[in-house]
Amino acid sequence: MTSFSELGLAEPIVRALTEERHVTPTPIQAEAIPHILSGRDLIGIAQTGTGKTAAFALPILDHLARHPARPLPKTAKVLILSPTRELSAQIQENFEKFGRHLNLSVALAIGGVPMGRQIRALHPGVDVLVATPGRLMDLVENRALTLDKVSVFVLDEADQMLDMGFVHAIRAIVRRLPAKRHSLFFSATMPGAISDLAKSMLHEPVTVAVTPVAKTADRVDQRVILVDKQAKPALLAELLTSEPVDRALVFARTKHGADKVVRALAKAGHVAEAIHGNKSQNQRDRVLAAFREGTVRTLVATDIAARGIDVTGVSHVFNFDLPNVPESYVHRIGRTARAGREGIAISFCDGEERAYLKSIEKLIKMQLPLTDRRPQSGTAPAPLPPDAPGTSRARDEGRPQNSGRPGGAQRGRGGRGGEGQEGRPQQGRANGGRSEGRNAPAGGGRQGDGRKPDQRGEARKSEGRPAQRREDQRGGGKPAPAQGAGIGAVGFMRTAPARGGKPDTGSRGPR
Repeated sequence: MTSFSELGLAEPIVRALTEERHVTPTPIQAEAIPHILSGRDLIGIAQTGTGKTAAFALPILDHLARHPARPLPKTAKVLILSPTRELSAQIQENFEKFGRHLNLSVALAIGGVPMGRQIRALHPGVDVLVATPGRLMDLVENRALTLDKVSVFVLDEADQMLDMGFVHAIRAIVRRLPAKRHSLFFSATMPGAISDLAKSMLHEPVTVAVTPVAKTADRVDQRVILVDKQAKPALLAELLTSEPVDRALVFARTKHGADKVVRALAKAGHVAEAIHGNKSQNQRDRVLAAFREGTVRTLVATDIAARGIDVTGVSHVFNFDLPNVPESYVHRIGRTARAGREGIAISFCDGEERAYLKSIEKLIKMQLPLTDRRPQSGTAPAPLPPDAPGTSRARDEGRPQNSGRPGGAQRGRGGRGGEGQEGRPQQGRANGGRSEGRNAPAGGGRQGDGRKPDQRGEARKSEGRPAQRREDQRGGGKPAPAQGAGIGAVGFMRTAPARGGKPDTGSRGPR
């Protein structure tokens, strides 16, 4: 097939195509349009950016041109379901563009905008209704629309519909459609669940697959960079500067993650905007318009929002987070290398995403080139800092060190009087080992602070008994130092008497 005029489309449609400078159909259009014109149900499998929308829009417009009956109030003759607001708006634009000479009514029913205006638009009936599943069900339940007059039903991006959890809504919508209808399924991939859904809803469909399932665009240069998770924002900012970026589309896994990427890029001096489900429709329209015009060079999006982004000139796609659904990888990188151009897809992969990468490579049947930007592994750990002079570890490398307490590194030469309770350095244990965290005097007389010794300790000494040992509450049962041991100003013992012996009298005051 060399031109649209050979497909047998109605003259007003061919004229609109000529005005838009569309002369030669794409492979999916050349193969799908004849089957749809003949009335066959169809499953169309093709990559994003290959003209799937026109593949069903043109024959549907031809059908409406040849059957110009007016729709009944609150009904639609053609129903097209798409997963996102942006894609729905794009489909509406294509119908209006190629059907400009047919005087048709095309309505849009999407969330994020007031429903009242949509109810008013549907009241007289419409030829074509493009809708997202959630808003369509709202309109049906509010009795603003009935689906029993739909003659053509289209499910676009069917795989993404299932990924987003719309399968129950789709089945509920199909139950409201007439049994006799013309049904079309279009998708970039065809997983088993989609195939089962198609078999239950289509009647003897013909399958048109112009590319192998899950084959990525040939003109996309794909790379993977292994990187630590916390280093991803800095790496993205670096690549946006070093790569020849015209427009960059960055994919994050979550809405919150997309906003975080925008903030990180702003700190690095890069202007970026986010588009996701939490944004209002006006915000999303404004951001997309700025991205198309080039005033915003970097757009951060989630998988759900990105399905409707059809912007020429996207030179780079960055997978900031690898998708946990491998088919989403095909959709993501299909945002670049559109209309015969070349593109670059760079994916960041941290340690937790290696399984996702393996699933992607298995699906696309190719091994992606890797670049490792992680810190070099296998190097020896950095040495511990040297011990301070005078510590017990510096004096005796063989003895275990209790470094969990502030006083643990300053033990006396002849005892352990330097360990204090409750994490505080203890100045000494005198008079029978009772200290309780206070600066107790070491001898029987007055010390430098002018306080008297503990009288109970004196009683024990007068009876000639050895000093009683007491387990430190945090010392794991270590004995207290012998009675009368002299304690220095920073917790070191001056002398270390033998257990049960007399203390050094040189360090004691007069009796």
